[in-house]
Amino acid sequence: MKKKNNSIKLRVISLGGLNEIGKNMTVLECQNDIIIVDCGLGFPDDDMLGIDLVIPDISYLEQNAEKIRGIFLTHGHEDHIGALPYVLRNIDVPVYGTRLTLGIVRNKLDEHGISAKGLNTVAAGDTIKAGCFNVEFIHVNHSIADACCLAIDTPVGMVVHSGDFKLDLTPVDGGMMDLTRLGEIGKQGVTLLMCESTNVEEKGYTPSERLVGRSFDSIFERHPDKRIVVATFSSNVHRVQQIINTSARYNRKVAITGRSMLNIVKSAVELGYMSFPKDVLIDVNELSRYPKNQTTIITTGSQGEPMSALHRMAFGGHDKIFLGREDLVVISAHAIPGNEKLVGNIINELLRNGVSVFHDSEVEVHVSGHARQEEIKLMHALIKPKYFMPIHGEFKHLVRHRELAVSMGEKEDSIFVMEIGQMLEIDNNGAKINGVVPAGKVLVDGYGVGDIGNIVLRDRKLLSQDGIIIVVATVDINGFYLVSGPDVVSRGFVYVRESEELMDEARQICASAINSCLDNGICDWTQLKNRVRDDLSKYLYAMTKRKPVVLPIIMNV
Repeated sequence: MKKKNNSIKLRVISLGGLNEIGKNMTVLECQNDIIIVDCGLGFPDDDMLGIDLVIPDISYLEQNAEKIRGIFLTHGHEDHIGALPYVLRNIDVPVYGTRLTLGIVRNKLDEHGISAKGLNTVAAGDTIKAGCFNVEFIHVNHSIADACCLAIDTPVGMVVHSGDFKLDLTPVDGGMMDLTRLGEIGKQGVTLLMCESTNVEEKGYTPSERLVGRSFDSIFERHPDKRIVVATFSSNVHRVQQIINTSARYNRKVAITGRSMLNIVKSAVELGYMSFPKDVLIDVNELSRYPKNQTTIITTGSQGEPMSALHRMAFGGHDKIFLGREDLVVISAHAIPGNEKLVGNIINELLRNGVSVFHDSEVEVHVSGHARQEEIKLMHALIKPKYFMPIHGEFKHLVRHRELAVSMGEKEDSIFVMEIGQMLEIDNNGAKINGVVPAGKVLVDGYGVGDIGNIVLRDRKLLSQDGIIIVVATVDINGFYLVSGPDVVSRGFVYVRESEELMDEARQICASAINSCLDNGICDWTQLKNRVRDDLSKYLYAMTKRKPVVLPIIMNV
């Protein structure tokens, strides 16, 4: 063990992934160096109307860009790599990841027109020096190939970041999680463990991915008269491989649809992570050449996304594939919290059209990629950390993980349940929460990044609930009189033809407000508009108990 300098401090900051699912990003800072673990995105809450994606606030990193030595990726899921195209626009730093992870990243950067010159490929077992840090990649099992946890040697001790993991004793490919190396690191001494908490409420062990393969074999055997459509996560190349293998055994041709599915399968094949028998894959355009019961379709849309291929098939919007009574749809994924209604909408529409549907609550067509309690206990037992920080979960997950660690003998005052932006400071004298940095959510809406804030979201919510009233009037500021109008236009508030009396009174309220201001010599545009907005809002609420957005447009002639 290296002798540690008592004056050196390690700072650990989560910019995402705490008290939420997704948006994972962790910062380690020591001496004059910073490294970043993962760079993920999250999906919008129900009240984030019109928002496409949510990414971490990286203002602290932008302020300290000269210290950053690299971004280290644990695996290729969106909640760990999805924010990279937005972050790399502002911070030019090297990115390290395994082959499949960077293959997926490269596609994302190409779509955004960003250079991929800073990508550096590593393999499990490699160690990268980044300033005062040495980062070792260690193989783990997950629902995507090439996943790793990180052992980060720092001047104040070893830090282990679990990434997302599970213990799969019979993995489809890539070998079992490297327990031997984790045990060796634990014996050498670990200062801090950061361990994922997603499935910490689930008892026992997460089943092997091979269980899904056996379920598919049974489905294909029992439904020889159906065309089988499977919706799953595009990143789960092992599951896609199993679906293709099963289709080949039952002499079916396979068509793949969905942009992300096509991109990831292409990358996986090029990098050697997938292979399949000759002539099994066909283009979607060739489906009509084969009897339906001799084909399989693999598609995106397992989360009910409105623009996904499965959604378009279900609602008749796909230009090549039309589903009916001869089809069986298998949704091989568990709905992410918040997506249950979207998935339910698709299932309802498929059933309405006579399509048979299987999903994971009925048959075992999905297993999680995240560790349950016994696997998490194994990680703690191998690592034996001095300090522990639960990560990757809502508050209830982090607290349950703390309880699990305490049950294994870890001291409660050595466990830190953190908030994003809080700084955990570690030196040879101990560990404590010491300060905060700017952190939060940056909203992505179309091409706009960070230009939508709470005020805009509030207005969108009001518009969606009570609509908008637009007041248009022309005044002569010099003469202090109303020239024309006011005209009152309603959108999403009331149907004008059925509310003529209300709208006439609204016009009179607006005219009275404008004339009152002009009669008193008030010609400031802001005061005029505020008076119209206030008087009309009070009247409309008194009459309807609704609060539409009132937008006055007052012009001068």
